[in-house]
Amino acid sequence: MALQPVRGTRDILPEEGIRMAEVCAISSETALWYGYEEIATPIFEFTGVFDRTLGEATDVVTKEMYTFEDRNGDSLTLRPEGTAPVARAVVSNGLAQNAPLKFYYQGPMFRHERPQKGRYRQLHQVGVELFGVPGPLGDVEVIALGAHILERLGLTDKVRLELNSLGDPESRAAYRDALVGYLKDHLDGLSAESKTRLDRNPLRILDSKNEGDKTIVAAGPRYTDFLNQPSAAFFEEVKSRLDDLGVAYQVNPTLVRGFDYYCHTAFEFITDALGAQGTVMAGGRYDGLVQALGGPSLPGVGWAAGVERLSLLMTEPPVKPRPIAVVPIGEPAAAVALRITHALRHQGFAVDLGYSGNLGRRMKRANKVNACAAVMIGDDELAAGNATIRDLDSGEQIVADLDDLAASLEKYKT
Repeated sequence: MALQPVRGTRDILPEEGIRMAEVCAISSETALWYGYEEIATPIFEFTGVFDRTLGEATDVVTKEMYTFEDRNGDSLTLRPEGTAPVARAVVSNGLAQNAPLKFYYQGPMFRHERPQKGRYRQLHQVGVELFGVPGPLGDVEVIALGAHILERLGLTDKVRLELNSLGDPESRAAYRDALVGYLKDHLDGLSAESKTRLDRNPLRILDSKNEGDKTIVAAGPRYTDFLNQPSAAFFEEVKSRLDDLGVAYQVNPTLVRGFDYYCHTAFEFITDALGAQGTVMAGGRYDGLVQALGGPSLPGVGWAAGVERLSLLMTEPPVKPRPIAVVPIGEPAAAVALRITHALRHQGFAVDLGYSGNLGRRMKRANKVNACAAVMIGDDELAAGNATIRDLDSGEQIVADLDDLAASLEKYKT
């Protein structure tokens, strides 16, 4: 049997790769405009980084983490998400004293979940984290940054922003008690999975995809009815500032985040174009995370976005640069063509040099790679110290000096 990638993984071929690279490039550039610097963490961490922060009862910890024991007997886990590792990096490197801290990251994450359209067991995310800003303006900035990236990707009309408030710990505890009491009165109607979650992580029932669970939850207590005054004021300011910026949103009272470290604002950018699992960017506030990792009390807020899912939404693929084809005719021209190709690439031109073949074969390759122009060099050109440049769209030709070739090709620079 032919070898295949492991289930839930796949090879990223060039056509998909160029879309994903565009998502990452635009995300990185936009984050830089907002003052976010790139950070990179290892793809595996000590398991405690995740089970101490995500919550031992969360689906990620109980079902989805790739955890293994190394040769020293240490329990290690392939990172399932990026926020906890970045927070760990803040603690490990003593960065809290330099707050506010603004970080952008990108890279692979690993979750053993059921593969779906745009969801894989090895997935790629981009994300931002803002540490040290306790007020609503931090939430507004990271949401506005996410919306800006989606706008630059041409996806504004394909997504909607949903918001909710999880409140402070006092509000969360009051709502949790009310929710558990309500759900126990409707226990017979809950799915088997939600019954299991009821004692361990009842807030996750709000995010159930089971239709029966949805009906029960829709008639149940609402998070916003249990916000104390400070939490309600916090949420009102977030909404007001988003209104000021023209960032459209909908309040979704059943929206929660699956990890224990979240509080106050929770948000998701959602699409209807990718099936039932429509979240493409999600995040919120996590004021207790750094402290849970042994660091100081340092508030935080951020989001992560799935690169594969964003790239699937892009209507048109990024335009690949059209190369210039260098076409030597005959053996004497081959060595000169290699030097010319090398020099042009160092001057910022995309250049394709066929490895072998006669004129006809090399010109077929130029068409195959969608070259914009061909630089043809034969015996006559070598003797005269020039080259023939053919525009492959118009068919027009000019003769250019080999020593000044870059100037003649300037209009073809990508």
